[in-house]
Amino acid sequence: MITQLAANPLLFILSLVGLLVAVTIHEFSHAYVADRLGDPTPRLQGRLTLNPRSHLDLMGVLFLLLFGFGWGKPVQFDPFNLKHPRQDAALISLAGPVSNFILALICSIFIRTIIFLHLSFLQTIGFLLLPPVLSLNVILGVFNLLPIHPLDGFKIVGGLLPRERAREWYELERYGLLFLLILILPLGQSSMLDAVIRPAVNFILQLLLPVNIGGVV
Repeated sequence: MITQLAANPLLFILSLVGLLVAVTIHEFSHAYVADRLGDPTPRLQGRLTLNPRSHLDLMGVLFLLLFGFGWGKPVQFDPFNLKHPRQDAALISLAGPVSNFILALICSIFIRTIIFLHLSFLQTIGFLLLPPVLSLNVILGVFNLLPIHPLDGFKIVGGLLPRERAREWYELERYGLLFLLILILPLGQSSMLDAVIRPAVNFILQLLLPVNIGGVV
């Protein structure tokens, strides 16, 4: 993404807007679901807001700019405030990626509406702004579904497993960052992580973006 700065500054700025929207919606959704499930921790920490400053993580943003994937400031919640700690934690974790896919779908609907109704006065700004927002939401959603701590997919899997299996699963938590580093390490001209998530990202983009618009991945 950072390579766009010199080649196409406008696209970089629009992608940056898309990044802020994607991360903000993602983290807000975690906080909202945790609050609805009975844990006031996110509300007390000021996370029930759509203000991007409350949700951005510097390292996560840098990774998004440099490598095309990243994360926001993790939403903290207290499992002791939840009726079903493992299952509710899985729902809280799932809320982030789902919100990104919903936002991507909304962008897709707007793009197709502009095309279908021939709204030429909206095409310029719509076709510039909506595809980067859509694409970054898809990337963030897919990336966070990976079953590796501290990504959302790790807790989602933990919530689906039987209790004994879940205990064994959570023992892998300590190795999460190591697994991520291995995935991020360059493999030729890309990385293992790129090879893992790109097919899923491109598949979803092909479903959501009209052929004449194309993706930004």
